[in-house]
Amino acid sequence: MLKPSLQLKLGQQLTMTPQLQQAIRLLQLPALELQAHIRELLETNVMLEPVDEGESEATDAPESGESPEPSETLEPAQNAAEAQDESIEVLEEDWGGPSAGSGESSWNGEDEDRQQEFADDSGQSLQEYLLWQLELAKLAPRELAIARAIVDAVSDDGYLTETLDEIAETLKPDVQCAAAQVEAVLARVQALDPPGIGARSIGECIELQLRQLDPATPGMSTAIEIARHHLEQLAGRELAALRRDLRTSEEDLAEALALVRSCHPRPGATVSTSAPQYVVPDVFVRRTDRGWVVEINSVTLPRVRLNQSYANLLGRNASHASLRAQLQEARWLLKSLEIRHETLIKVARSIVERQVSFLEHGEEHMRPMILKDIAEAVGMHESTISRVTSGKYMHTPRGVFELRFFFSSQIEGADGSGTSSTAIRAKIRKLVKEEDPLVPLSDGRIAELLSAEGIPVARRTVAKYREAMNIPSSGERKRSGSAAP
Repeated sequence: MLKPSLQLKLGQQLTMTPQLQQAIRLLQLPALELQAHIRELLETNVMLEPVDEGESEATDAPESGESPEPSETLEPAQNAAEAQDESIEVLEEDWGGPSAGSGESSWNGEDEDRQQEFADDSGQSLQEYLLWQLELAKLAPRELAIARAIVDAVSDDGYLTETLDEIAETLKPDVQCAAAQVEAVLARVQALDPPGIGARSIGECIELQLRQLDPATPGMSTAIEIARHHLEQLAGRELAALRRDLRTSEEDLAEALALVRSCHPRPGATVSTSAPQYVVPDVFVRRTDRGWVVEINSVTLPRVRLNQSYANLLGRNASHASLRAQLQEARWLLKSLEIRHETLIKVARSIVERQVSFLEHGEEHMRPMILKDIAEAVGMHESTISRVTSGKYMHTPRGVFELRFFFSSQIEGADGSGTSSTAIRAKIRKLVKEEDPLVPLSDGRIAELLSAEGIPVARRTVAKYREAMNIPSSGERKRSGSAAP
């Protein structure tokens, strides 16, 4: 029989302190979520206060017991990196200094080359736009009531979501009408802007848009016939069978297809009810006379500091335990924000150093790079690099990219060098774009051309990359190209 006993064991265990958990969380938060988190903390912690825009940088300096500014912390690492590569420069800004408020501006005012975009925030919905047109149509009260019911049944894409009988039922008992009367008013609604509104199918939507063109437009009758009965053949790219069923010439079919493809499949989407969503970049990368410059977007930096007045009043009085706890949490937050800022600078600069060829020449010159490469360069763990690159964006002369975009696997070349999978996709896209439409390149031929450039890839690899980019096969491209004008 076993007896209970006490045993002493010595071991090591990794414990995540609250400070470490907060630093990891802030490191992973995107810019907008970080700003929302800071606003929440400002409401709950009296030891934190926002930094006003008009205050000087001297007032933002931390107290003697706090951590140094990010620029001071980064200076030794920055100088060492500049000694290796003078073409990359980091422009530091005080993350605690004054700036525009959260979301007020995505650019610095002193840069004249940057343009600010403004969103259309009129807020007019599709239904409101249609009702405004109905008020100008001078309909009879009975017809206007039916038209309002029809507009209520129109989806955001512009299609009628209810049957004519259902619309007639919704009007009872105020208006008694049959489905034929609703259909007569529906014709008036379908004449409104945007063209194709109120359609009950994609074919009817395209036909409504085509009928607003000049009846003498070449290929008009054939295009209407395609919209009514042959959209499935068009979607399957069965152009030879389509030309045979329509009994038309190749030139007439090409004109009809051009008309069909010019129609909008979702007419209601042209009347947008919501403001466009913009990506706020965390890092700016631009070319100067001295080389490439990496700059942190000052708008995304949190403007918060320690409330020195409350901290001084608290002093060493041990009776205010809750306030002292808030003071400690505030200092942890500032330290975590400093670590986040420092890590983001290091990672962004290291990425730019390795992808200069991409910035200068495009995707075909993207270098293969994995998380381990950046982790070794900045002296951090791969999980930390993964958190930094998640949800963070970099604005470059070639567009805005998520930091994860610059990471890709590699394929070993014949000379021992590796080629990025992103570069291979770009080369495949270029070969397909430059091919003869009548004699498109097969996957095997593309693989041979890439192998001739020192990139040995299998045919199935080319097919996988081609399908990922939504590029049709050579047979489908040949059928569509044969009908092109």
